[in-house]
Amino acid sequence: MKQLLRTTDPTSIAFAKALLQGEGIDCFEMDVNMSVLEGSIGILPRRLMVHPDDLEEAEQVMRDNGIALEG
Repeated sequence: MKQLLRTTDPTSIAFAKALLQGEGIDCFEMDVNMSVLEGSIGILPRRLMVHPDDLEEAEQVMRDNGIALEG
C-alpha cells in the first residue's frame, strides 16, 4: 500500500474515499484508532492508502477535485 493522503481533517478523508470508490479504486484508511485514542483533538493525522498500481490514477482524481497532496 502507498500513502495517498495524510490529514487531520476527517471530512477530507471521507470525501477522498468517496471519490476513489466512485472511480473503482480500493483504498484503506489507517491510524483511525490512534486518532480516536488521542481524544479527537486533531493532532494525529489519518492516512489514506491505495494499491501501488492505483497510486497515479488516485493522485489524478485528488488533483481533479481540488484535494491537496503532500510533496
